[in-house]
Amino acid sequence: LEIVESGGGVVKAGGSLTLSCAASGTNLERYTVGWFRLIPGKEREGVSCFRPGDEDTYYSDSVKGRFVFSRDNAARTAYLQMNDLEPEDTAVYFCVIDLLQSPSLESMCLFEHLWANWGQGTQVTVSS
Repeated sequence: LEIVESGGGVVKAGGSLTLSCAASGTNLERYTVGWFRLIPGKEREGVSCFRPGDEDTYYSDSVKGRFVFSRDNAARTAYLQMNDLEPEDTAVYFCVIDLLQSPSLESMCLFEHLWANWGQGTQVTVSS
């Protein structure tokens, strides 16, 4: 299962970017989907996690109100719309998917070891 992210780039503070995530050979209908990021010098952080059963979405406090998770109708692609970006959002962003549907989305976003499938990451750089 190959996961491909795209949409990273360089943007000025206050700007927006939308990241995309797709998995080869399958749609995401049955998968819990998450977005993690790795900021230099810090541990990898789960910023958003989506559970397909009830379509619940979790956001970390650091991005709540600025980032929005979505999925296209065919569930082939997941997106992370990032608004009002800050230099502190500069990181490599990873899309992750797993068939596990935990009752706690927050736990899914806290524990990266729960995720079996990782994309290669896409760099987001926010300049001040």
